[in-house]
Amino acid sequence: MNLYVGNLDYGITEEDLREVFQEYGEVTSVKVIVDRETNRSKGFGFVEMANNEDGQKAINELNGALLEDRPLRVNEARDREQRPNRGSFGGGGGGGGFKPRDNNRFRDDNRKRYDRD
Repeated sequence: MNLYVGNLDYGITEEDLREVFQEYGEVTSVKVIVDRETNRSKGFGFVEMANNEDGQKAINELNGALLEDRPLRVNEARDREQRPNRGSFGGGGGGGGFKPRDNNRFRDDNRKRYDRD
């Protein structure tokens, strides 16, 4: 079971998290999320427990528990929502409001009003 662990003190390491969570079962992986530019913790991470029973036990015991004087937020991690690829500009929009011939008619009607004779 993959767990989200939030409200971490910025000094908490992956080893610290492993020590805390292994009291509730086998920990298969730990990842503290860090800022790419500063390499500083973002205050959250993920812990993978070997099975759902141990994961649920960790949630029940550690959600709200204090670690470095901060109450942890521990819950089952949700899958990330699909995001556009990094070189993509998003988009996919359908176009503006006017159809081309309507746009031309609008322009022609206004032009007649302002044309000099």
